[in-house]
Amino acid sequence: MLFTREQLEALEARSLAPYACKSSETKGRAYPEDESEYRTVFQRDRDRILHTTAFRRLEYKTQVFINYEGDYYRTRLTHTLEVTQVGRTIARALGANEDLTEAICLAHDLGHPPFGHAGEVVLNRLMKDHGGFDHNKQSLRIVTKLENRYPDFPGLNLTWEVREGIVKHETEYDISDADDYDPDLRGHLEAQIANAADELAYTAHDLDDGLRSGMITPYMLDGLELWEVLKESIGWHNGELDELTRHRLIRRLIGMEVTDVVYTTARKLRESGVKSRLELQRLPYNVIGFSEAMSRRNRALKDFLYNNLYRHHRVVRMAVKAERILTDLFRAYTAEPHTLPRHIQPWIEARGLERAVCDYIAGMTDRYAIEEHHKMFDPETRP
Repeated sequence: MLFTREQLEALEARSLAPYACKSSETKGRAYPEDESEYRTVFQRDRDRILHTTAFRRLEYKTQVFINYEGDYYRTRLTHTLEVTQVGRTIARALGANEDLTEAICLAHDLGHPPFGHAGEVVLNRLMKDHGGFDHNKQSLRIVTKLENRYPDFPGLNLTWEVREGIVKHETEYDISDADDYDPDLRGHLEAQIANAADELAYTAHDLDDGLRSGMITPYMLDGLELWEVLKESIGWHNGELDELTRHRLIRRLIGMEVTDVVYTTARKLRESGVKSRLELQRLPYNVIGFSEAMSRRNRALKDFLYNNLYRHHRVVRMAVKAERILTDLFRAYTAEPHTLPRHIQPWIEARGLERAVCDYIAGMTDRYAIEEHHKMFDPETRP
């Protein structure tokens, strides 16, 4: 039995919530195309994102710990996959469009430069007189302009809804700028789910990586409300934190957080009375979110991670190294553009020197940026 695109669209119409985005109701693509016989437009978008160069490079881009510190720490790629898994779970429970949610989650960090948020801060400073740098905007530029995979259009020619979800990506550390995507409207349900999934995932796995690395110890967490609730829920009361116990704690944390989001959002949706996607986007608040109690607990955990992990001397030292590496490369390339690889040099006329250099650096993995720095500044390294 073959399910055609039309049958899949009809299945969505019957099974999804009235305020979910339906693939048959998409606002379409910037460049008209014949659509797939057996994939919805959002499924096709998801597949296009998975095959991009930018997506593959996420494997060697920093989340918190640089790649060479250990194979078991999260990278930007594993973070993205975890966000996607959480996003699909929430979307399924709430009757949202799983395929659209998945596509947004997979694309949300495509524009991240090497060395995590430290790299973004450096590039934004270096580009302050040339439009700045923001990884959300860079993600959109990648899928609309920079990926060169099709003869008939630049980028990936994704649907409006996926692009809107990328543009309206917001967490505590990411603020959106949606000037060209109905800025007066909130993100649709699937965009809001992707935002919550991102926040939930990075908090849980940063705690996991912090404990695994030894930068955070269980005793440091004692007295933190969420930590105490987690310990009680699995019946563990300090002692040695072995690997299995750590897995149980993090698994329970993610389960508690997802459950809280699902039930809190379901209640807010009922109370709002929204019956359509547009009504949901016109609400004066996001429907996706945590309960007051969980928000309070999460706030305390985030503050703890900021003070004890993100400001740990090992992480700060790497941020200092990242600033030096990216600053040196940016200044060297802009001072002498012919040091750029030959295939990059045509970008200068099309984008301007500084933006071309910024795009090149933003696309680098951590290890490639380190290697390029060696080639440029170490006389004993072959250029």
